Amino acid sequence: MMPAGTQILVLKEGTRRERGKGAQFNNIAAAKAVADAVRSTLGPRGMDKMLVDSLGDVVITNDGVTILKEIDIEHPAAKMLVEVAKTQDEEAGDGTTTAVILAGELLKKAEDLVEQNIHPTVIAAGYRLASERAREVLEKVSTKVAIKDTDILKKVAMTAMSSKSSSGHKELLADISVKAVATIAEERPDGTWSVDEDNLQVVKKQGGSIADTELVDGIIVDKERVHPGMPNEVKDAKIALVDAALEVKKTEIDAKIEITDPTQLQAFLDEEESMLKRMVETVRKSGAKVIFCQKGIDDLAQHYLAKEGIYAVRRVKKSDMEKLAKATGGKVVTKLDELSKDDLGYAKLVYEKKIGEDEMTFVTGCKNPKAVSILIRGGTEHVVDEVERSLEDSTSVVAVAIEDGKVITGGGSSAMEIALALRDYASTVGGREQMAIEAFADAVEVVPRTLSENAGLDPIDTLISLRKEHKKGNKSAGINVYTGKVSDMRRENVIEPIRVGTQAISSATDAAVMILRIDDVIAAKAGESGKGGGKGGEGGDGGDGEEF
Repeated sequence: MMPAGTQILVLKEGTRRERGKGAQFNNIAAAKAVADAVRSTLGPRGMDKMLVDSLGDVVITNDGVTILKEIDIEHPAAKMLVEVAKTQDEEAGDGTTTAVILAGELLKKAEDLVEQNIHPTVIAAGYRLASERAREVLEKVSTKVAIKDTDILKKVAMTAMSSKSSSGHKELLADISVKAVATIAEERPDGTWSVDEDNLQVVKKQGGSIADTELVDGIIVDKERVHPGMPNEVKDAKIALVDAALEVKKTEIDAKIEITDPTQLQAFLDEEESMLKRMVETVRKSGAKVIFCQKGIDDLAQHYLAKEGIYAVRRVKKSDMEKLAKATGGKVVTKLDELSKDDLGYAKLVYEKKIGEDEMTFVTGCKNPKAVSILIRGGTEHVVDEVERSLEDSTSVVAVAIEDGKVITGGGSSAMEIALALRDYASTVGGREQMAIEAFADAVEVVPRTLSENAGLDPIDTLISLRKEHKKGNKSAGINVYTGKVSDMRRENVIEPIRVGTQAISSATDAAVMILRIDDVIAAKAGESGKGGGKGGEGGDGGDGEEF
């Protein structure tokens, strides 16, 4: 018999364990700290963050997901909020900051309820009901949009860019985004549209200004022609796309060639030359005037191609080859012998142009390009990178608006509409879940509150006037952060795809519920890798909640 009160050690020495409310509050504090890190970047008046990594590389951005990816986060609960941002970015392309601060606010409100001894599972159930209801409200306030509605789509793109540092050129960039997405959109049999963003190529080149950014109705290949003797532009170009080398390959097995007299050596070299000549002849016979080769082109083959006046580019990336096939209508041929005129693509003009320091090949004027390129210019490397992030956001939101065919108003208007509907809904639910639904309604108001804080307005006054307008039935009343007044967001052209809102609510709710339900954190001590958890690893706990 063990004497009473003997402590039994189950966990390894040095393992840290937090239980009950202590664990919950620690996790919530960590998640709130992540949300606070990106909070100041929300909206057109949001500020940027400068992130410096261990190598000294600098990223300047206010894109929520970029900030969270760049920060080294140790705390396991905080990592979940980074996942929220990543999911939002993949699904909707914009609204990453909104999703994260919403998750943080949901946890903050839940903390108050837990302190009042409301069970976390009750809060979770209330949050789930509220999130369902919130998505229904968004469906109700949404309006339809079609691929033809260029004006609305442009407004969607401009809204996504208004909070970015490239917003000074948002008219031009929005125009480029809408044209690019409309070109690569493909109609499905049921009349809906799908957009594969892999068909949109973005090429960055430092130099010039953002205003020099342009859309190319074809593909830009970041390579030059292989021989100076080749023409530097080809009109009405028939294009061969070859995934084979124009070189004499070594034999598959190790072969030994014994040459006993000089004539044999000459015959050997002549044969090599005639093989290369035959390859070039195959290309010429097919009628191709331009060849893009995924592999190498021998020096001698380059010479013969130049003599034939064929424009050739070698070592083209596989992804570029696929885009070239989509844009020109050509087929990528893996065996050179089988190249025929049916495999060729077509472009009005293929030419070489110097951009910045480098020569690049432009393939333009394709008949019905299903792949297009955007060439981004900007004064410094950091500017070009931020323009790329802005364009990624704007093309994504235009794409999801076309795919879903529905848009909602921004500026905190949809959030206020949700809050209003949830407060009415809460009283019909009853029970303790009612308190969780009300908490959700309060949490959703973090969007207009943060927008007004970042614009230097009084958040309480702003919320009161917003509530007043929505009570009157002005569904699209939101904050104009430039004038500081409440105005109609539809008139102000602040429009976003419905998916940005629905996805932010879903991801934030899922993350908040998951973190809420944790009541025990068992963390192996650092340095115990291979023995049940690496350094702070997935199960590790990187210290107190505020630590990044």
